[in-house]
Amino acid sequence: MCDNLPVLLRQPSSSTRDDATFHRTVFGALTITALCDGHFPLCAHDVLRSGDTPLGDLLEDAHLDAVVPSHVNAFLVDDGTHRTLIDTGAGHLQDATLGRMTLQLMAAGYDPHDIDIVLLTHLHPDHMGGLTHHGEAVFSRATVHVPRDESEFWLDNGEPADVDGSVRATFEHARRTLAPYLREGRYRPFEPGTTWLGYISAEPLPGHTCGHTGYRVRTDAGDIVFCGDLFHVAAVQLVTPGVTVCYDSDPMRAHATRKAFLNAMARRGDIVGAAHAPFPGLGRIRNDGAGYAWEPCVE
Repeated sequence: MCDNLPVLLRQPSSSTRDDATFHRTVFGALTITALCDGHFPLCAHDVLRSGDTPLGDLLEDAHLDAVVPSHVNAFLVDDGTHRTLIDTGAGHLQDATLGRMTLQLMAAGYDPHDIDIVLLTHLHPDHMGGLTHHGEAVFSRATVHVPRDESEFWLDNGEPADVDGSVRATFEHARRTLAPYLREGRYRPFEPGTTWLGYISAEPLPGHTCGHTGYRVRTDAGDIVFCGDLFHVAAVQLVTPGVTVCYDSDPMRAHATRKAFLNAMARRGDIVGAAHAPFPGLGRIRNDGAGYAWEPCVE
């Protein structure tokens, strides 16, 4: 458990499909609500790339089976006046066990109309699919912000041959899902270092995709960094940061970014919000021998 964790208010699940629903935590003047979009079975031998290190040994050391249940987490930041959503879940673009983020948002006491800002870490389907439902914008007032490099690649300049076959559908998904926000003038590409509301700033974390971006939220109780897909299987990729995933557009860069990030987080002690860590996806990174370990802040 993390030391000195701010007050945690856990809400009971209203779902019969899974125990996970949402967690609300107060950090200084901000309320952070982790939203569970659901989970999917990650087939480790299909997804993880371990190089010369036998993947079976890494899984055994982590006490994991070949199929790892992977949560998909989104996060709502509420300062009492503005509500910022970081990622939106998969909507109807992936597994039937996903697409619950909006339901969990409402279970937590929010309406999609309440959201002012949507910040996307990148444009893979499980992070932006929840933006629309049957072609209509789910968030009727929100402006969607996307890293410029990410936007240009998936909407304009990228080619299917540039990415692994597992994510080639992202080109079509992104164009279709973002269309209503583009039509309504509620879509904003942004540059690295952009800030919102005086306490949220964009931090590039490239490699998983060309524009993959994290968001640092500064609070009176310390910083929280939402790192998107910096890792998919924490128990493997923190111990051995060189393990990449088939979804990475630039595996070598993804490895370098992950290693630098883990080193910085272990040194600083910031809380990390991770899209695919076990729900609610909030924890700290600590040094553990030659690698790192995930220390959950919420049980």
